[in-house]
Amino acid sequence: MTTIDTANVETTDNASLDENTHTLDTPIEREGQTITQVTLRKPTSGALRGTSLAALVNLDVDALRKVLPRISTPTLTEFDVAGMDPADLVALGGIFAGFLMPKALKASMESRPA
Repeated sequence: MTTIDTANVETTDNASLDENTHTLDTPIEREGQTITQVTLRKPTSGALRGTSLAALVNLDVDALRKVLPRISTPTLTEFDVAGMDPADLVALGGIFAGFLMPKALKASMESRPA
């Protein structure tokens, strides 16, 4: 059995990798492999085809099933996303929602005191 762990992925921006990587609460088993972490990359407009921005902002499950396989490492299938633990789907949806925020809004939210 092979375990896929994106922690060993080389990148020039480790901070970006960390904030866009989710360790799955329930690993995904597929074809003798265990996926324990998923990293999302910022989508291009083309990766959003076949969905609506409103559905994506609302974390609609069907919209996420279409988009997450296009922007995930390791590449998830729609079947993987459909069978995913809801807590993991919400976590990945939250990472994805962050990609839709303008940089200025994101910066102002991060600078607010807790």
